Amino acid sequence: MGMVAGGATAVAAAPLPLTEQPSPYNFNGIIRDGQTPIEGVEITVTGNGVDETVATGPDGRWLIGVPETGTYTVSIDTSTLPEGLTLRDPSFESREFEVGGSTAVGVLFPFGPSTGGGTGGEGGPSGAPVPSGEATPGGTSDTGARSNDFGSQLLSRIISGVNFGLLLALAAIGITLIFGTTGVNNFAHGELLTFGGIVFYATTTLVNWPAWIAVIVTLVASAAFGWAHDWGIFKPLRRRRVGLVQVLIVTIGLSIALRYFYQFLIGGGTEGLSVERGAILQVGPVLMRMSNVVSMVIAIVVLLAIGYFLTRTRIGKATRAVSDNAGLAAASGIDVDRVIRIVWVLAGLLTGGAGILYTYFIGANIKWDVGFTILLLLFAAVTLGGLGSAFGALVGALVIGLVTEIATLFIAPDLRYAIALLVLILVLLFRPQGILGRRERIG
Repeated sequence: MGMVAGGATAVAAAPLPLTEQPSPYNFNGIIRDGQTPIEGVEITVTGNGVDETVATGPDGRWLIGVPETGTYTVSIDTSTLPEGLTLRDPSFESREFEVGGSTAVGVLFPFGPSTGGGTGGEGGPSGAPVPSGEATPGGTSDTGARSNDFGSQLLSRIISGVNFGLLLALAAIGITLIFGTTGVNNFAHGELLTFGGIVFYATTTLVNWPAWIAVIVTLVASAAFGWAHDWGIFKPLRRRRVGLVQVLIVTIGLSIALRYFYQFLIGGGTEGLSVERGAILQVGPVLMRMSNVVSMVIAIVVLLAIGYFLTRTRIGKATRAVSDNAGLAAASGIDVDRVIRIVWVLAGLLTGGAGILYTYFIGANIKWDVGFTILLLLFAAVTLGGLGSAFGALVGALVIGLVTEIATLFIAPDLRYAIALLVLILVLLFRPQGILGRRERIG
């Protein structure tokens, strides 16, 4: 996590009390020397009528609340650092940050040998941010803790993890249904999620349609996009009995082609959506946007509807029959091609809807490769839950979502996906079929 600078142990200043911040926005972080928290380091936030200084607590954490969005200057008093500990880049002593995309902004103060300017340097940073709401693609939501104590931070990460897991589940169920009915691992599935986000961005921000119309158009377009995948590519490949390895290569090529087509359409940067994300709500010690609550409710309702579809409807039962044994299903009179086409449409619909909700989750923005950044997590969720099991994909997605979010309390946010994949490896070592998968005899 951090570079150890000269074995510093002394604390230069007595800590000021670290109190709860009732403000709807905050800056926060952790000051560490290597893995050792540093107490008593003073941090100051100024701007928009705010001029407040706090000192880090025994766990190295600090938090300063601000009342409104805008640009603020965050400074560290280097005279309060232990002897021998210096900033890797002197320009990091005082920097400007903007609050607006999320309720909380983590601030990084990297320590180590001076590089004479710039932000590079070997090793990881000390002063790592508390990831309680940085809004970046593939990152965390704008759900944050009202105070800086560990219990509040943990609760906010659990809520964010459940939200993230539900969004992953919407897209992961599409992957597992396609795999169950065709045997294909679709590596272009992340681009279905990106497609939903881009269409929603275009209809709300570029065309300025009302949000409800934009949602309908996005869902219809996503379902049509899923249908086009099967009609234009995968059905012809099935008719020619192309092997699964060759089909896998086709999906990888399709992923690359679509990803760079999206980059051509919207550029390589992050585009903000002109959509209302709702008021900030306080649920106990947790602050969260209304949009996060709405997205969680929508995801739960949709997942319940999918469960009903698969277990109670004729098409759903036919889908499960094809997934269990396509040859036997065809012999019993089920139109396998029709079922597969419906599965592709359903996968496009679910994943496009996940794209809409995910743009809210990461702070109402979209990037050309946003789906690709979480593709590995989608496959991890499917594999963890059990290949071919829709309900397993839900369980696996919730596990992955919770692990990735809770892990950021202890490690750098950039490493959270590695922890999720480590959990996947450990589960598969002891239960290769996944959590809800069935044991199968090989050979």
